[in-house]
Amino acid sequence: MLDKVLIANRGEIALRILRACKELGIKTVAVHSKADRELMHVRLADEAVCIGPASSAQSYLNIPALISAAEVTDSTAIHPGYGFLSENANFAEQVERSGFTFIGPRAETIRLMGDKVSAIQSMKEAGVPTVPGSDGPLGDDDAVNLATAMRIGYPIIIKAASGGGGRGMRVVHTEGHLLSAITVTRTEAQAAFGDGTVYMEKFLEKPRHVEVQVLADGQGNAIHLYDRDCSLQRRHQKVLEEAPAPGLDQKAREQVLEACRQACIKINYRGAGTFEFLYEDGKYFFIEMNTRVQVEHPVTEMVTGVDIVKEQLRIASGLPLSIRQEDVKIAGHSFECRINAEDARTFMPSPGKVTLFHSPGGLGVRMDSHLYTGYTVPPHYDSLIGKLITWGADREIALTRMRNALDELLVEGIKTNIDLQKDLVRDSHFREGGVNIHYLEKKLGG
Repeated sequence: MLDKVLIANRGEIALRILRACKELGIKTVAVHSKADRELMHVRLADEAVCIGPASSAQSYLNIPALISAAEVTDSTAIHPGYGFLSENANFAEQVERSGFTFIGPRAETIRLMGDKVSAIQSMKEAGVPTVPGSDGPLGDDDAVNLATAMRIGYPIIIKAASGGGGRGMRVVHTEGHLLSAITVTRTEAQAAFGDGTVYMEKFLEKPRHVEVQVLADGQGNAIHLYDRDCSLQRRHQKVLEEAPAPGLDQKAREQVLEACRQACIKINYRGAGTFEFLYEDGKYFFIEMNTRVQVEHPVTEMVTGVDIVKEQLRIASGLPLSIRQEDVKIAGHSFECRINAEDARTFMPSPGKVTLFHSPGGLGVRMDSHLYTGYTVPPHYDSLIGKLITWGADREIALTRMRNALDELLVEGIKTNIDLQKDLVRDSHFREGGVNIHYLEKKLGG
């Protein structure tokens, strides 16, 4: 087992990783910016190192500072969490070259999946269903691009190969707008990601966002932990998630779950990962793979009983998976509401001092948060301040528990999106299950 892990992150995920390490008897090192001295995991870690000013670029994105912190504390491994450098192949490479274990996939795997074009091609070869598209990056031949769009069929979407978080995408409904859309998206992609490569896909009108959680040990063993539905999104950012995804075609589901498991074996995947799909009319279409632990991983843990972070740590220690596919069973249903420090109507961030924090409780209720009364939410980072998770023997019980838990949750002193979440879990269409990815934005716009 690993001896000492440096947690290269902050907030709730850093605390989540620390707890998993403590369960396994692994010593922990917290790194923090000057703005994050009072974070809960900093108080609880065996050691803490300040790595720079409040700016992410000078702290949590500062690779030399992170590696230096690992060196001075004699850490043996680095866990990147999610966000920041978690899917940065250069970081993973430098960590390994410096003699530490990177708790995640190999750098070449992160690089492969970080480029959407190469990721789609590798998934096609592995038998994972993909969206009809350009089968590679778009060139400069206008006639070829027009013919490709005609073959795929409008509407189509132009995407940046290095894009993410909803940026670098443009929907085109008619031939007359195609060429200018390609040019504009290339320019935006170059400015945002330093890579102007773009590709083309069929634009699905009313899909759901369904994803498959996987674990693989890099030793030829891989399992899936079934699926999640993450269709309630605003500006491509997830707001509320559930597991398992309701109302899917069972035959198609079983085929995709197995295809994802086999793909992990084929690309020699190591660690936790998530295959993301658009799902429409009983069909799955791969869009990308996240090579890290995800914000919504708790709902999968609640219905499978598998501790995903502990498995990450075991795999990084060189151990094989502790469970086989036949051991993984779904029990009940789970929801997760992301709690953000933002105005529920305008979505403007709301940093400041938390004058009162009360976490809900009861059977089937879990709160992953770094908040405490007196903590000051800084203005420098993502607005996520917690995740409220519930479990029930069926979907309705889990949803009822979520409604009650949201009523119990108290965060005072700052604005939050709790009222929005209360509205969503009482929404009649959501309660029926299976809303598409456009539903929330239309609801908010209405």
